[in-house]
Amino acid sequence: MRAGEQAHVMAREKEGKKPRQPHLPDLQVRLRAELGRIDEQLRSLLDAMDRLQGLLDAVVAITREVELPAVLDRIVTTAMDLVGARYGALGVLDDSGQHLMRFITAGLSERERADLADTELPRGLGVLGHLIRHPAPLRVDDIPAHPSSVGYPPGHPHLVTLLGVAITVRGEIYGDLYLSERHDGLPFDTHDENVLIALASAAGIAIENVRLFEQVRVGAEQFQRLLLPTLPDLRPFTAAAIYRPAAEPSQLGGDWYDAVPLPDDVVAVVIGDVVGHDLRAAAAMASTRNMLRALLFERGNTPGGVLSRLDRTLQAITNNPVTTTTLARIEPEGAGWRLRWSTAGHVPPLLVIPQHPAQYLFAEPGLPLGVDPEQPRPDHSRLLPTDATVVFFTDGLVEDPVRSIDESLAALAALATGYAGLPLQEFVQALADHHPSDGHDDMAILAVRTPHA
Repeated sequence: MRAGEQAHVMAREKEGKKPRQPHLPDLQVRLRAELGRIDEQLRSLLDAMDRLQGLLDAVVAITREVELPAVLDRIVTTAMDLVGARYGALGVLDDSGQHLMRFITAGLSERERADLADTELPRGLGVLGHLIRHPAPLRVDDIPAHPSSVGYPPGHPHLVTLLGVAITVRGEIYGDLYLSERHDGLPFDTHDENVLIALASAAGIAIENVRLFEQVRVGAEQFQRLLLPTLPDLRPFTAAAIYRPAAEPSQLGGDWYDAVPLPDDVVAVVIGDVVGHDLRAAAAMASTRNMLRALLFERGNTPGGVLSRLDRTLQAITNNPVTTTTLARIEPEGAGWRLRWSTAGHVPPLLVIPQHPAQYLFAEPGLPLGVDPEQPRPDHSRLLPTDATVVFFTDGLVEDPVRSIDESLAALAALATGYAGLPLQEFVQALADHHPSDGHDDMAILAVRTPHA
């Protein structure tokens, strides 16, 4: 400080005056500006976190789907939600990679869909075709002004903005994801593009996963069907069977059935369910069925006696999982037929007689196989008239967590009563199509009908 300035300050101090401080309103303005800047940064950060969380939630939702149509629909609607777009579409390319073979849309009103009812599937021309030929992210602020634009077909909504990205599966273009018209009326921006690119990457993985899931499911179902027998000629009886895998993709199931013609117009029928859904359950099912077939030809054994022999044999030479089963014999008696059966922890058979309500053959069930082979196996008997149908099934046909087993059994009995007049194969098909279960488990049905008088 120069001597003159120092003297001036000292003089002011002697007079009791302090040096001039910054003006208070100026500090408040600067503080408000700084707080506003921090608030804006926090809002931007929170918005980015919300978008990131939304993207993560979207990816999880897409990967939960196990059917390809559901995955594709979910990809479109999720993209619309994340970006805030009114319209969305996903075009799936054909094998040539040059044309669309499938076009999934979302956001159209009922009126708009009706107006487009007679319009052919987009072939991949115009701006859509531009993305097919040049699979880089595409943002268009004015579709009609784009060099590739060819206009809209009659009844098509007039769209102005477009955002499109390619979906790649295993390094090959699977299709293209399109969005149009933000709800706020603004054109799509860089942030929207980045979100859609990230979603498209997750979509490609989800599509590949569901493809692999489908291959595993089809392979497991085919293998399961190979393990099940083709019903032989059971005359004088008629028989029909059906097997349905679980709705959820899984490994192999343990449901099985069999029917064997025996001498003197006798037929043996068996249905069972091995605990588990894996190769071990499938192997146990096959070994149990084959052992039981051999025991069926021993004369003089009742169904309960055969199950006891089977249980002891399985315990001695295998480590099979617990199995529930019902074994029955239908044999001639007088002018009708006699049903003899024994169950090992299995659901009861269902008896359907024309012009009568279907009824379950409730009886002492006995323990499942593999629990205690020394316990006795009770036998049961019932006289059957001509044209009677006995339905054997696994619990996958009636299990539903939201209702009691009694309610499901009553619903199945009502179905059987209503469809009783159908030919036998159509009858079991109807029960499988309209079953009261939630479809979480495999199901098998085997129905045997006694001859006409």
